[in-house]
Parts: sequence; structure tokens; C-alpha cells
Amino acid sequence: MRHVLFRVDKGLYAIALSAVREVVPAPTRFTRIPRAPAAVKGVINLRGRVVTVVELSALLGVPPPTTAQLLLLDRGRRELGLMVAAVEGIEALEKFAPPPPRASAAVRGVARLGAQAVTVLDPDGIDTAVAAAFNRS
Repeated sequence: MRHVLFRVDKGLYAIALSAVREVVPAPTRFTRIPRAPAAVKGVINLRGRVVTVVELSALLGVPPPTTAQLLLLDRGRRELGLMVAAVEGIEALEKFAPPPPRASAAVRGVARLGAQAVTVLDPDGIDTAVAAAFNRS
């Protein structure tokens, strides 16, 4: 299965290519959502679509990126954008080890790409983590 590889802080992450609609430069301004959790940067208007933008680093518990790209997920009628440091490319990742204990619901497992460990994320798990963040706020 092919995955989009990207960086968040110093870590290398991946998400299934089938879950990604497109990658765009991150905007500098967002419309805040009242009472939204800290992980939600706000919303943007992207070519007539309202996209909820999530700071993926906040969901994963790592420092936020200094530069960012927006990874737009294909979630049906709902638009969700993930702020990531940089998209690295597309690679085939076949075998995953189970996620570490206490990993976020967004983590599907860990794969190897050469000598590097790649944390593989689950799009449904990301939705669950975002929903849980709203329920805590």
C-alpha cells in the first residue's frame, strides 16, 4: 500500500495515499472556531470549501513546525487539513508493527523505511482524536 510520507517535528510519519486529497502551502491566517481545542487552528476557505485545520503536532504531543504544509484528507463531505512540517514523498509501506503503548488513537503502527522508523497514522483514528479533543474542551 502506498503512503504519503511527511515530517512533524523530527519524526517521520505516513498516511495512506488513498486518504489524501492534496497538499497545499499552509495559510498564514485562519478563522478561529469559538471554544475549539488548541489542536484546531481554525478554518480556511480553500477554493470555496471550508476546511477545518488541525495542528497534527498537538494531537501527537510533539512541538509545532516552524514551516508548514497542509495535507488535505479525503474524508467524504467533511474537509480536514493537517498542518505538517514538510511532505517528503510517496512510498510503499507493507508491514507495520503494532503501535507503542499509550500511543494516540491516530497511530496505526510503526513501519521501517530503510533505517528509519515511520509512524503510520490512521485517518479514522485522526478523526477520533479530533472529535475527542472537541469533547474535552
